[in-house]
Amino acid sequence: MGSVITKIEKYSPLLHKAKIGDTLVSINGKELEDVLDYKFFSYDPRLELVLESENGQRRTVRVKKDAGSDLGLEFTTYLMDRARACKNRCVFCFVDQLPRGLRKTLYFKDDDARLSFLTGNYITLTNLSEREIQRIIDLRISPINVSVHATEPELRATLLGNPEAANGYELLNRLASGGITMNCQIVCCPGLNDGDALSRSMTDLAALYPQVNSVSIVPVGLTKHRERLFPLKPFDRDSAAETLDRVNAFGDVCLEKHASRIFFPSDELFLKAERQIPEDVYYEDYTQLENGVGLLRLLQEEFSSALENEDVKSDGVPFSIATGVSAAPFLAKLLVTAKQKHDNIKGRVFPVINDFFGHTIDVAGLVTGRDLINQLRNKDLGARLLIPHVMLRDGEGIFLDDVTVSEVEKELQLQVIPIGQDGSDLFLAMTGNFSLNDLEYPKK
Repeated sequence: MGSVITKIEKYSPLLHKAKIGDTLVSINGKELEDVLDYKFFSYDPRLELVLESENGQRRTVRVKKDAGSDLGLEFTTYLMDRARACKNRCVFCFVDQLPRGLRKTLYFKDDDARLSFLTGNYITLTNLSEREIQRIIDLRISPINVSVHATEPELRATLLGNPEAANGYELLNRLASGGITMNCQIVCCPGLNDGDALSRSMTDLAALYPQVNSVSIVPVGLTKHRERLFPLKPFDRDSAAETLDRVNAFGDVCLEKHASRIFFPSDELFLKAERQIPEDVYYEDYTQLENGVGLLRLLQEEFSSALENEDVKSDGVPFSIATGVSAAPFLAKLLVTAKQKHDNIKGRVFPVINDFFGHTIDVAGLVTGRDLINQLRNKDLGARLLIPHVMLRDGEGIFLDDVTVSEVEKELQLQVIPIGQDGSDLFLAMTGNFSLNDLEYPKK
C-alpha cells in the first residue's frame, strides 16, 4: 500500500508512536486516498491518527504540533498511490517521438493532478473523475498547471487525440468559479492551433482572469523519429514571427485591461523569429520559467548583476560552453560582455547540433552526451566545459541517452561543470570563482 511508512524523521511527533512498516489509515477520522489527503488533513495542530501494524492490528495515536508543520513521515511512494498515466494521444506528444532503447522511465506519460500541485507538472484535465474535480475545489488545491492547447472543443479533442478533451474549457470554467488559480500552456502547432484558433483560445482564457493567471505559448518540438504519427510541420522564421505578433498584440490589450499580459511566448519563439528577447519588465513575475518563458532574459539580468561585482577576478583558465544551437548566439554575447570586463577571460561557445533527436531540435535541454562527445572531441576546449544542467536528468549526472558526466569527462579529457539556470552561477563558472559542491550534479 502507498501509505505504508518507510521513514520517520527525528523531528516527527510520531517518532516514538509509529513504526516503520505501519500503515497510516486515517487522520481525524478522514481516510487517506493519497498524498494530497495526507497533507491537507495533517495541517491541524491536534491530530488523531489510526495506524495499522504489519500484523493487521489497528491503534489510535494522538499528537500535537504546530499548525501546518510536517508530520515527518515518508511512504512507499511519494504520492501514496501510483502516478496516473496519460490516456491522451496528443498529436505532438514528445514521448511518442523518442527513439527505441532508452530507459523505461522516459516513455511514461503522467497526467496527474497531484503532481501538478506538488511538483508543477502539467495536466490536461481528461484524467479527472467528478470526485477529483470537486476535491480540487473543496481542498483549494491551487495553483495547478493545465495543458490547454486550444479551447474550441473539436480542435482540442483532435490535438489531444481524445474525445473527452472537448470539455476542457468547461472544466477550466468550473475550476475558475471554484477559486482555483491556473497557469496554462499552449503547445502551438503551425496550421492547427495557431492563427485564428490561437486568438480564440487567448480570448477564452483571458475571460477567466485572474483565475487563469498566466499562459505560455510554446512552439511544437518535432524529432526525426516521427514514424506513422500525425503530420506536423515545425515553425520557421515567418510563422514564428506571425505568432509572436499575434500573442504580443493580444498581450498588450490584456496589459491595458488587467495590468498583466497574461500570455507569454517562450524564448524559443523569439529565437526562431530572430527577434530580440524582451526586457525584464515584459515578464512580470516570471511565472512561466519552467516552460522556457523569460529564462534568457533572467539569465542576462543575473549575469549583468554579477558582472558588476568588483571583488570577482577571473582565474584566466581557458574554458568552453556547450549548449543547443538556438541559445548559442545569446550565450556568445554574454561571453563577449564578460571579456570586456575581464580581459583575461578565455572562453568559447560551441553550439551542439542534435544528431540524436534531429536537427529541428535545437534546445539545450535535449542535447545528449553522445552528441557532446562526437562534436567536441579534438576541439580546443580548455580546462573545463560548462553545460546547462537541463541537459541532465534532474538531480543526477546522466544525459537523456544514459551517457554520464564522468563518461563525457573521460572522452573529452577535461572537467565538465553543469550550471543551473542562474546567470550569477554562469559568470562565476566562467571566472573560476565557484564551488563544485554548489554547481555540479553527481557524476555516476
